Amino acid sequence: MSVIEIEKSDRILWITLCRPEAMNAIDRAMNAALWDAWRAFDADPSLDIAIITGSGSKAFCAGADLADYIPSWLQARMVDLRHNVGTGLGGITRGLHRIYKPVIGAINGWALAGGFELALACDIRVASSTARFGSFEIHRGFHHGDGGIVRLVTSLGLARTLELVLSGREMGADEAHRLGLVAEVVPPDQLKNAAEAYARKILRYDQNAVRSAKETILEVVGRSLDDALRLEALYGYSSGDVTEVRKRLDQFFASRPGRSDGDPPER
Repeated sequence: MSVIEIEKSDRILWITLCRPEAMNAIDRAMNAALWDAWRAFDADPSLDIAIITGSGSKAFCAGADLADYIPSWLQARMVDLRHNVGTGLGGITRGLHRIYKPVIGAINGWALAGGFELALACDIRVASSTARFGSFEIHRGFHHGDGGIVRLVTSLGLARTLELVLSGREMGADEAHRLGLVAEVVPPDQLKNAAEAYARKILRYDQNAVRSAKETILEVVGRSLDDALRLEALYGYSSGDVTEVRKRLDQFFASRPGRSDGDPPER
């Protein structure tokens, strides 16, 4: 049985983590499979959005496999650690994080440690009401190393990140939603439909603009105000295909005959 399941459907790639007996923890085989899947997704012109979830109802991903992945690093050489800087757990946490096609996380249960990091690496997260999150590495004698701290600080700020990481406590879906880490919380049986609804909404737009928007957001993080404004102007004014923009403007004005420019916009 494959450690991940791949399904393609109308411009959407579904990736399902398939180790339910281990709470979908990432062992070395799954890690390699995820890297291959993300590379193929990025290169496939027929795919515009990916949704990642876990098999079963208990866990999205319990993190790096403590019996397989973590022991391999306890015997690592210094050169191995240096190489790992460019090859984060699960691909999109670090190394393939510059894929500009949107990635949606459908969080269906526990997202712990490296699983929390994998969820944080998604652009949009939709959570089942039974989802739970936690920076549990601290329980095992280490801490996040695959983007968890970086993304939590960026999303939540210093104080909240310190509290979550140092306490190693769990966090429910509703709290994650209040903190802005989760876009929506839905009943378990509605999770896949909710995640796909976000994908379908994004697919209505020109994908050149969508990918440029993601690229711009990633580029401006951490920059000075002046640098960020320059990049936003550069990327924003070059973000769309001219022919596509003209077509969409023509459609907009054709749909509002007799309306003045001061009228409220129509969706």
